[in-house]
Amino acid sequence: MSEIDIAVPSTSLFTDGLPDGRRGWAMLTYSIGLAMSVLDGNIANTALPNIATQLHASPAASIWVVNAFLLTVAICVVPLSSLVDIIGYKRVYQAGLALFTMASVGCSLPHSLNTLVLARVFQGVGAACIWSTSAAVMRYTYPRALLGRGIGLGGMVVFTSAAAGPAVASAILSVATWHWLFAINIPFGLLSLSLSERFLAPASGTRHRWDFWSAVLNAAAVTLLIRGIDGVGNLERMPVVAAELVGSVVFGVLMVRRQLSLEVPMLAIDLFKRPIFSLSSAASLCTFMGQGLAFVVLPFYFIDGMGFSQVWAGVLLTPWPLAGGIMSHFSGRLADRYPLQVLGTVGMAGMSIGLILLALLPPHPTTFQIIWRAAVGGMGFGFFGAPNNRAMAASAPRERSGGAGGISTMSRLLGQSIGVSVVAVIFSLFSQGGATLHGAKVALMWGAVFAAVAGIISGVPQPHLHPE
Repeated sequence: MSEIDIAVPSTSLFTDGLPDGRRGWAMLTYSIGLAMSVLDGNIANTALPNIATQLHASPAASIWVVNAFLLTVAICVVPLSSLVDIIGYKRVYQAGLALFTMASVGCSLPHSLNTLVLARVFQGVGAACIWSTSAAVMRYTYPRALLGRGIGLGGMVVFTSAAAGPAVASAILSVATWHWLFAINIPFGLLSLSLSERFLAPASGTRHRWDFWSAVLNAAAVTLLIRGIDGVGNLERMPVVAAELVGSVVFGVLMVRRQLSLEVPMLAIDLFKRPIFSLSSAASLCTFMGQGLAFVVLPFYFIDGMGFSQVWAGVLLTPWPLAGGIMSHFSGRLADRYPLQVLGTVGMAGMSIGLILLALLPPHPTTFQIIWRAAVGGMGFGFFGAPNNRAMAASAPRERSGGAGGISTMSRLLGQSIGVSVVAVIFSLFSQGGATLHGAKVALMWGAVFAAVAGIISGVPQPHLHPE
């Protein structure tokens, strides 16, 4: 081997994942950035009342502290996933983490709502970079035989970070101002950046052209779609909602037509030719519709329907993500040995049963009656997630991991948005006169239906694929 080969390692040295010792460091590096971005996706919710008071903003205006982040991620994840394939996931991760860390500095300093929202937009771009590299990180870090194990570990990081969000926010707010919710990211961001150059696997990318107009069409289609879905849920004026949804379809069609003319499309529609990828994407969409619905409706169910305090409602929600995180790690290992048809179906059956059991709770349940039912739903969701994500990642060639990750993230974001709107519509139809309990039970039953549909889709037999 020549000196140049030793000094500059190439992707070919790691054709099937990293060596065992380096693999753990690579996952630690990525997990730090992933946990930060997930926490910041929901940690600000707890602080919104404090932020609104200190910045002299209305509650409605302060919601944009959350919405700006989520909408930016939704708009950017597909274009950035394409960039992952072009220049390599490592560069995208490092750039995104650096931007996220600098934006966290901006979030910790502002003296007005507008500057905070702007900083959250930049945070959203950084988070989209981090999330869009997820599938590629797993494909380049783990050998194919252990891919499920890596995806399960990543799922556990996401679940536990989501579960810890309210507790972390409450702990920080008990001793400091809301600014520290964002400032705490800075040392962790710098740590992950320092580790990334040494431990993440190299990936040069395909170097194909990044298409600007595809990014513009994607932004228009996604923005109008999310606005339209939100308008349906909030029962806004139908002409406006219809115009937004029609506009989204028009821009979406134009984008798809443009993708067909590209050798390597930005939106990875070429991957939908693979049956396993298509079915896994559809199952993911249905699953996140059910979970998005459940996470919105359960606080109303516990607080307005059953009379629990806001603090206890947060405690009662915790078993879902905790059980999901534990089960994700376990099912990821199983996914390397057993087919999705078995694991996905069992997982969605568990989630559906958990939601049905929650809907059938007595009017005055004990804490234990709620906790074990929520844990059943979370276990089912976690048991499904890692095998389904493994199927999506493994069915795409490694050099198309970015595109696969973008589709996976979009399925999650759109599914959650649709689930939230379904809750709003159900509440408007079945919770008239303050009957929140009845409306929540109906919504949970619909969540069980979405989970059951996802299980049916997962159970469709498919040939095993071996992309390079």
